[in-house]
Amino acid sequence: MNGVQNNPWMRWGKRALTLFFLLTVPALLYTLARDLDWGEVHQAFSDYSVQTLLVGALIAFASYVALGCYDLLGRQYSRHRLPVRQIMPVAMARYAFNLNLSTWIGGAAMRYRPYMRLGLSASTVTRILSLGVLTNWTGYMALAGVIFSLRLVELPGHWALGMLSLQLLGFALLGLVSAYVGICAFSRQRVWHLRARSVSLPSLRIALLQLCFGASNWALMAALIYWLLPDGATYSSVLGVLLIGSMAALLAQIPAGLGVLEAVFLALLQHQHSQASLIAALLAYRVLYYLLPLLVASATYLALEKRARAMRQCSEQQVDVHPEQVESATH
Repeated sequence: MNGVQNNPWMRWGKRALTLFFLLTVPALLYTLARDLDWGEVHQAFSDYSVQTLLVGALIAFASYVALGCYDLLGRQYSRHRLPVRQIMPVAMARYAFNLNLSTWIGGAAMRYRPYMRLGLSASTVTRILSLGVLTNWTGYMALAGVIFSLRLVELPGHWALGMLSLQLLGFALLGLVSAYVGICAFSRQRVWHLRARSVSLPSLRIALLQLCFGASNWALMAALIYWLLPDGATYSSVLGVLLIGSMAALLAQIPAGLGVLEAVFLALLQHQHSQASLIAALLAYRVLYYLLPLLVASATYLALEKRARAMRQCSEQQVDVHPEQVESATH
């Protein structure tokens, strides 16, 4: 990892991609928004029933439960003993911050503090965090490998990335996932040393659960968008567009992928849906999957902080008890 970060070509390439998306996405969104009938968007958004939005909220909640299971795998991997009732609120709140505010602002900081207050060491939290990132992207690669290799998403003819290139990328992703599972299953060297750090290989069981939970999360995210769209697009195409848009958002390094995901959906699905219905569905998706979980996570985080502060004050009061009071109490 450090070698990649110290490579000047990699650094400049990443900056060039980021600059490209920062310049291209706003221009594309401006072009699309200029020709969009916002009254039609408002009408499409108003057509959602309460039942539709409630089912959408349940799908979003199921996705966050899958995200929370990443940290349950982290408990098995790091072998700590925190109970599930303490892990799940911290994990789900952390992922809400992560998705909205980017990894290092919303992810690492919000995860280290609550877990360390619950008694875990920084090294243990690092192992949990690392396994969660790996779980997310192995699930992504597994799904993207299947969708891309089977050509289940259709690209516009003018895109530089053609269908054959996307299919080859799918085969490459499946190869990486297979290699990872194979190493976890058959490698005799269970601890790998990378410079001053050591990395323990997960067991085959954990690796397979990583694929299951990671793929389930991405599948539920696509299910939410598919549920909010009118009839027309297939689920596999929505999933494929989500996977492409998420990769573009990652390269752009924009918190929550704001604008990038919308641009990709509009470019790839506008022949199947009106722009107004697409914008309405993506706005509803933003509210259900990003905004509402962020509000709940903020309240959860404040509650955890208040509880931790009360526990600390209680312990300090016990320490500060005067010895004479302790002696009289014992008599």
